Amino acid sequence: MIPETGNPALRITEQDVCDGFRRVGVVPGDVLLYHGSMSTMSSMGRLVDGPVTFVEGALAAVGPTGTVAAPTLWYHDATPPLNPLDFNLDMSPSYVGVLTEALRIDPRSIRSNHFSHSVSAIGPRADELTADHGAYGRRHSPWSDRAFAEASPWARLYHWNALYCFVGVTLRVCTMKHYIEACFVEEALRPVPVPKQAELRDRLRAIDGLGTIWPFFNSEEMEERLKAEGLMAYDRIGSATLRAIRARPLVERTSQLLHEETSHWFRDDFLAWLEDARKEASRALA
Repeated sequence: MIPETGNPALRITEQDVCDGFRRVGVVPGDVLLYHGSMSTMSSMGRLVDGPVTFVEGALAAVGPTGTVAAPTLWYHDATPPLNPLDFNLDMSPSYVGVLTEALRIDPRSIRSNHFSHSVSAIGPRADELTADHGAYGRRHSPWSDRAFAEASPWARLYHWNALYCFVGVTLRVCTMKHYIEACFVEEALRPVPVPKQAELRDRLRAIDGLGTIWPFFNSEEMEERLKAEGLMAYDRIGSATLRAIRARPLVERTSQLLHEETSHWFRDDFLAWLEDARKEASRALA
């Protein structure tokens, strides 16, 4: 994804950030999740006090009864490779941009405990949002069965219908897509007998590089579909495009399209895996 080019002549205040979020649907008391990239800060213009201006503007948008969150993802492709066991809840930085890192290091912030898909949050619901990441309702994923469990920030953001915002980036960086993928796999496995479920899981992509199969889909193309249906909101903070969508329509409409147009969205290797899962389910009913 080509980063947006910012206008350094623009001076961005806390109020500018607050107003931008309000224009795309944030209301007092809301749960707001924002996502950016390494270039997001410069794409907006010049934040008067650096990234803290952005965090305070987001908090102003939700008000004292609202909660602001961001993906503070640590695990990524690196040389030498990172070891998930080296993840430190308090010290491991977010690699997905300075705005997420600013939220993580804020002394008011609480972070969920997962090496690859942690979320940090500030506000009255921060503790509830981040608690017990992966404690129950686990779902298979390339990043362990805890990442997108029912007890995870990602499931809670969906159930709470949080406003998911993208600052200077497209839905290509939409972390919620992996929650959707994990749920899709869970649904495919549910009617399969338990011994066969284990065999099918073993064929799916794993974080250690074993296997190659996972239902990755083009989330930028999905954004265009959601936009055409009026589910996306667009505005700007400074010179950066601000995109927004509620978590429930994001998850539910995307899931519906993946089920209705399965062969369009998934690669052949996953389609073959899915066909095998459905055959095993049919045999169990015979």
